[in-house]
Amino acid sequence: MKFMKLGSKPDAFQTDGGGDSRYVLSELPSDIVIHVEEARFYLHKFPLLSKSSLLQRLIIEASQNGTDEVYIHDIPGGVKIFEICAKFCYGMVVTLNAYNVVAARCAAEFLGMTEDVDKSNLVFKIEVFLNSGIFRSWKDSIIALQTTDALLPWSEQLKLAARCIDSIASKATSNPCNVVWSYTYNRKSASSDEIVEARKNSQPVPKDWWVEDLCELDVDLYKRVMVAVKSRGRITSDVVGEALKAYASRWLPECFDAAAIDDDAYSMAYNHLLETIVWLLPSDKGSSCCSCRFFLKLLKVAVLIGSGEMLKEELMDRVILQLHKASVCDLLIPARPPALTTYDIQLVLTLVGRFMRRAGVTEDGIFLNNLDQEMFETDVDDESLLALSKIVDGYLAEVASDPNLSVSSFVAVATSMPDAARATHDGLYTAIDVFLKLHPNLPKAEKRKISSLMDVKKLSKEACIHAAQNDRLPLRVVVQSSRLSLSSRSRRMFDRLWAGGKPPGGEVVSKSSDTSGSSQSPRSSAKPPASKSSSSSSRNRRYSVS
Repeated sequence: MKFMKLGSKPDAFQTDGGGDSRYVLSELPSDIVIHVEEARFYLHKFPLLSKSSLLQRLIIEASQNGTDEVYIHDIPGGVKIFEICAKFCYGMVVTLNAYNVVAARCAAEFLGMTEDVDKSNLVFKIEVFLNSGIFRSWKDSIIALQTTDALLPWSEQLKLAARCIDSIASKATSNPCNVVWSYTYNRKSASSDEIVEARKNSQPVPKDWWVEDLCELDVDLYKRVMVAVKSRGRITSDVVGEALKAYASRWLPECFDAAAIDDDAYSMAYNHLLETIVWLLPSDKGSSCCSCRFFLKLLKVAVLIGSGEMLKEELMDRVILQLHKASVCDLLIPARPPALTTYDIQLVLTLVGRFMRRAGVTEDGIFLNNLDQEMFETDVDDESLLALSKIVDGYLAEVASDPNLSVSSFVAVATSMPDAARATHDGLYTAIDVFLKLHPNLPKAEKRKISSLMDVKKLSKEACIHAAQNDRLPLRVVVQSSRLSLSSRSRRMFDRLWAGGKPPGGEVVSKSSDTSGSSQSPRSSAKPPASKSSSSSSRNRRYSVS
């Protein structure tokens, strides 16, 4: 850190026992009392009159009124910074650094310690230090910028914040080969916070070397810096994306307490953070600056804190461009009241529906490019549809364990993907089995409706074997699965026996077998996941956003 020492005389300021009174050790008695907030400074007129135009005026006015007391209100930096200015007037040693230089500059301006009053006055000295020290240092520029918020409006009027931002932006956009200062880099190769000494590091400086240090900035200052960085046109969208992901990771919590979500101040702060991050995203929504997982994390937070529709729509527009790259966990977005389900089913249906329309698939599952009367171009390929179908089936298996999930919602999610997009129905069968297991009291008609969603001909052999033994499935599905799981010779024997009224093995199959018992799971992916406990409430919980 850069620092500058001013003055040469020893520090002779003393404080009384209570700490409210300060005085200078001197053979001469004090002849003026300066009140700053709750503190009293017992000082001497001459040193003050020679440096400060404001104190000149106030001391003259006090003398005319027959008093030796002066009151200073609203000085930038308060008592601590006034003391620095007063010591400078006495020629005593004071030390300026990135933490106090902005406040000292504002206070010097406030007190009128300019060249009009005395040569090489405090304003001049500080300006020399800012230009030759602070603004040449990456870390010091950031620290100085952080102090500007508490010094409004002076820091803005003197353009100190703008000058800090310009210094930071110019360094962030410089060629990484020219980076010769230290910076923090704790992502990827580094396992913890690490100060990288660029001069001594033989490794090349990464393009995103600057993003970690900026994460310490307040959201409004961060926005101003990022605007300045982007306006220079030297930073690619993927690096901007890295910066925004790092900032979101720094300030967005991994989970939200349900009670905190209902706190208006809490929600407003995070909503402002979300709006800023989204506003700073590259304007090209098709760019790969950020992953689908990152956008879904932001969308999850937006849902939890009740952000506005415009913000959620912007995030959804970006999500659907990469929805096939999401994971099941990414889509598990908690629902807000009055929804009864644990997760927001309608939101996922909306995302899948928009992806399908973008892919040229109608609500009936018809591909527009297969219709002679339609000319439709899309950049969604078959691999993307197959990938999304696996994600949807995995998602359906997760939410199927929710006791509050209705049959209609289950059917809606299952049918959100066209049949042609599913190369296999093993994943769909897993979801159906979980749903039937957690909803044992469904009417037979609804069981048949659920089971009819899958095509047993698209089940793997292992899944067929599992389904053939699955007493939760309607009898018709069990019979079809049993037949498909057999060899050709055994299948013919099965058909002859079944036509005679008996299944293989000569035992009569009970008509009640569609609701009784449980079956063993197969060894492959057809195995339904362990069901989640339905006793936990969706309220009064911590919502994960990771």
